Amino acid sequence: MEIPLFPLNTVLYPDGPLPLRIFEQRYLDLISRCMKEEIPFGVALIKEGAEVGLAKVHNTGTLASIADWYQGSDGLLGITAIGQQRFKINSSQRQADGLMIADVDQLPREAEVQLPDAYSPLADILTSVFDDLGRLYEQLEKRYADAGWVSFRFAEILPITPEQKQLLLECDDPLQRLDEMRAVLESVRSAK
Repeated sequence: MEIPLFPLNTVLYPDGPLPLRIFEQRYLDLISRCMKEEIPFGVALIKEGAEVGLAKVHNTGTLASIADWYQGSDGLLGITAIGQQRFKINSSQRQADGLMIADVDQLPREAEVQLPDAYSPLADILTSVFDDLGRLYEQLEKRYADAGWVSFRFAEILPITPEQKQLLLECDDPLQRLDEMRAVLESVRSAK
């Protein structure tokens, strides 16, 4: 599958929301094409470089579909994308306008795994946090009994580095991701 890539300093997880403000012409063109043709684009964490200009990205990313768009009071295009399926980049190339196009393999969607009772406090925390996060999360389908869904939502909101978030995206086991979440929470508690 060949997709346009949007290199960012953030990680998008399956089923997660991503608000973006678009101002570079290559990305305005990308978003316009994706909306007209109803096709996804890829989001990949920047390994080297910057969001504006040229960047090298990690090999695992997430397909994104556009759920909503608006024009801000400053005239910039704003969109909300929703993460779909993870992918692995086989190869990439830059177009003349600087847009990166990648040949990718979609990674299989994780099977739903029942959230073990030991992790139910994490689902409870998410329930209360989502109330505070407002509009961005109110439209998401909530699947508090699914270990994969809970682990990805937790990875989104935890104050960890982008590289740590990337490692969690690359992890194929939702229970392992949950173990890592618990370890991060325990380290935050012990640092207080």
